[in-house]
Amino acid sequence: MWRDSVSSCIFIKFDLLHVSFLRQIQEYIRFVFKTTLEILPREGSSLSCPQVMAYQDLEPVNPDPKKLRRTALILVVVMIIGGIVILKAYEKRNKESVNDDRPSFVARISEQKDLVFMRQDGELRDLLSLKGKVLVMQCLASNQDDALTTAAMRRLAERYAANEDFALVTLMLDPGASEELKNQLTQLAAKLGAKLPQWTVASNDRPTLHKFIKNEFKANQLPYEKDGEWKYDRSLFLIDKNRHVRKAVVPQKRGGAPYVASFDLELASKWDEQGIKTGTSHTNVEQTEVLLADTIEILLQEPLKP
Repeated sequence: MWRDSVSSCIFIKFDLLHVSFLRQIQEYIRFVFKTTLEILPREGSSLSCPQVMAYQDLEPVNPDPKKLRRTALILVVVMIIGGIVILKAYEKRNKESVNDDRPSFVARISEQKDLVFMRQDGELRDLLSLKGKVLVMQCLASNQDDALTTAAMRRLAERYAANEDFALVTLMLDPGASEELKNQLTQLAAKLGAKLPQWTVASNDRPTLHKFIKNEFKANQLPYEKDGEWKYDRSLFLIDKNRHVRKAVVPQKRGGAPYVASFDLELASKWDEQGIKTGTSHTNVEQTEVLLADTIEILLQEPLKP
């Protein structure tokens, strides 16, 4: 139910696209057939080929209307068969994608758009230095805890403690003065229990950091502070070994396009409060963490490309 209920809008969109595709094929065939009939001579009529050169030995040509109609009919049949072949290929591709659970590509963080940051030990690093690792990124304000994502990060730190291909990064949204930044990061790292090299706590100046989160992670909003409270996308962001931002893909039991899921524990918590069931023995929050862990396992198996 969890998978089906959250993707109803996707089913509708997919069905509309499918119907539109069929109508375009039908209109195209109808247009070609009508146009062909209009340009052909009718029974009993004759078409004379215009003289290209005024030589006495050239004679006008009278096309056979029956042969022209037969040629036109062959062309129409070929076009109809071509349309059917295209439609069948489209349906086959759709059926194959239904059970495709490979994580979806959201964006790629290029070297030109890389984020430079200071981490909790005062060292300057960038995301490029973590290339080759699967990263889970958390956004957090130093004075505003997020119990759901922090608990999930701690469980991931414990689960993958021995895996050198996996790392965690917490981006602090509210850095103060530059001379105080190292102290802020150290305090937040101690609060989270984040220890290098597995778990980096980092930050940059606010405009640079907030723009990076919105543009590169494709967050649903630009982080901002209002009345002492930070508003931002509380999802966990997943980056593969080759710096691609990825999301989970959930095949649908009833068929149709798979559901592309973000790792939004806050939204999952709201579903639990509303009594929405997952169809499993897990709550929505637990199911989101399961989905995150499953996606991480898939990404850990993917190779690092040069």
